[in-house]
Amino acid sequence: MADLPIAAVVRIAKKNGAERVGSDAAGALVGKAEDYIANLTKEANRLALHAGRKTIKEEDVKMAAEKSA
Repeated sequence: MADLPIAAVVRIAKKNGAERVGSDAAGALVGKAEDYIANLTKEANRLALHAGRKTIKEEDVKMAAEKSA
């Protein structure tokens, strides 16, 4: 079961030019978004731990995003 609400992902897709989003496409978008967030969080957590922290900070997320780009 998806953690992200499908409606929110569809809204994001529509704000970025999609006129309509099929239910199968919405499910795929949710899955890919959750995979991206999971991978980004793992890397940000690794960076936080490396810095001696348990808390992920904005800088960790930004550095993790740059690394994955």
